[in-house]
Amino acid sequence: MSAIAGDAVGVLDRMTCILEAFDGDDRGMGISELALRAGLPKSTVSRLVATLVRQRYLERDGKLIHLGLRLFELGQLAEQPRELRIAALPVMADVRNRTGENVHLAIRDGQEAVCIAVMRGRAAGPSIVRTGGRLPLHATALGKAVLAHTAPPGDEDVLPASLAPWTPQTITDPSVLRRQLAGIRRGGLATEAGEFVSGVSCTASAIFAPGGTLAGAVSVSGDGDDVDADQVAQVLRAAAMTITRRLATLRAPSD
Repeated sequence: MSAIAGDAVGVLDRMTCILEAFDGDDRGMGISELALRAGLPKSTVSRLVATLVRQRYLERDGKLIHLGLRLFELGQLAEQPRELRIAALPVMADVRNRTGENVHLAIRDGQEAVCIAVMRGRAAGPSIVRTGGRLPLHATALGKAVLAHTAPPGDEDVLPASLAPWTPQTITDPSVLRRQLAGIRRGGLATEAGEFVSGVSCTASAIFAPGGTLAGAVSVSGDGDDVDADQVAQVLRAAAMTITRRLATLRAPSD
């Protein structure tokens, strides 16, 4: 490890010690108490706290330091995929077993879809998408599924600013994409046929939380000539409904 990399890791470790010094009863701490809890020199804590306050990971109220809003925002982002994965993984395994194809789970993050779970099928080739991988909204079935249900029909801002061509089959005409999204909103499944990777087809269904808000999307993908479209459509619709029911169970208040 280079000296620069080592220094960076050291700073990260010290920042972690500072953040972990807080407990559930966050009434704020002064620099001296924070340094004592973190086991770090007061001068080091003072310097790093200034950086963390600037980045909104901590907040300063007079002489007291509190956990910042950005940590809460990141925690909210982390909760969504974790809960969705818990609800979806057993269902994805069933879809994989019934279709033999690759199964993916994704959520929207800005102008991209982020894959949060992958299950490789028995009959399918290697998955072209890894967990944590980002996908263009306009060129993938997963992306279209979440894009269609993100904004009300006719909202011009729903489309990505640029419909970049990933393959010769990628839809780059906004009017064509809008017609597809309208069909998906009317109850259709999202599809792609070699639009992201040549020779690979994919079908996706949006997943909704119990309150009706969009939670993500689940898809089945494989070689374009081998996927049984009718079987996949039936299995995906049932899977999306099952995941929604499982989300409701996870969110139900305990006695």
